[in-house]
Amino acid sequence: MEASDLNLLGVLDALLQEGSVTAAARRMGLSTPAMSHALARIRERLGDPILVRSGRGMLLTPRAESLKPQIHAIVSQARQALAPNKPFVAKELARSFVVHATDYVLQILGPTVDRILRQESPGVCIRFVPNTPDDASSLRDEGSDLAVGIYGELPQEMRIRHLLTERFVCVVRRGHPLCAQRLTLDQFVAHPHIQVAPRGKPGGYLDDVLRERGLSRTVARAVPYFVTALQLVAETDYLLTISERIAKLYVDRLDLVAMEVPLPLRPFALSLLWHARLDGDAEHRFLREVFVRAAKAAAGEHYEDARSRLDLSDPTSGQARKRVRRTP
Repeated sequence: MEASDLNLLGVLDALLQEGSVTAAARRMGLSTPAMSHALARIRERLGDPILVRSGRGMLLTPRAESLKPQIHAIVSQARQALAPNKPFVAKELARSFVVHATDYVLQILGPTVDRILRQESPGVCIRFVPNTPDDASSLRDEGSDLAVGIYGELPQEMRIRHLLTERFVCVVRRGHPLCAQRLTLDQFVAHPHIQVAPRGKPGGYLDDVLRERGLSRTVARAVPYFVTALQLVAETDYLLTISERIAKLYVDRLDLVAMEVPLPLRPFALSLLWHARLDGDAEHRFLREVFVRAAKAAAGEHYEDARSRLDLSDPTSGQARKRVRRTP
């Protein structure tokens, strides 16, 4: 059947389902002569009478009987595809999402995300996976649905939304030789460090800032997880430069001490990343808003001049200026 005759599919489905020209006309809202004319066109296209008279009624031909389920399925799918979207109801959502995130995100936002979903959309399943060097490719290729992190250059089709801002602190074990005094830059570079590298790459913003000053540090251990780094620093004399919010969660649990970093490190903005094809997806939009709500609950403080990119955009900036802003 040619494209110009695709509108006959609905008519053919009605004839096959009803087995009567009059009943099919009533079903389609057509006159009986119009339906008879459409049947003549279908017979010509298929080379089969489709309906034959039998006594006072009509019977489907063998060809028509074989076409009946196939045509009905095609027409039903087309109607579903063209039907208006049902209003989104969070309680009815039953869908699995794959989200790239670090254990920092799981510690800071995870409990609130979980609580919201248990209360509002218990049928949702989230599978958290590690961040990769190129989260955008996974989002583009539909290997994942959402990513949370701090990103550099992104393809134009990516969408990004800032969640919260965060600053750095230096963490050591309680009783560390440096605890009793203000940490100096000389001490900072002289002691070995633990580095958190979620994507597995050496170096980072802190090393860039040191390099701008002609300095470098010794990284004794590089680990992909924030909590692992905190546990390791609790048992050694290493220094750990880490996000303040997760440090606050563990200073008492692991008997740690948080100190100011003796460097002008800018805070950073944690962001939500997704592909543009999902902009209008109501279910995906709901999940994005869940993360936004969780971030608002976690972010009692806002830091100005936060980096929203991985590159070193302003190595000469002063100490992070902190402005407290109550979230609504």
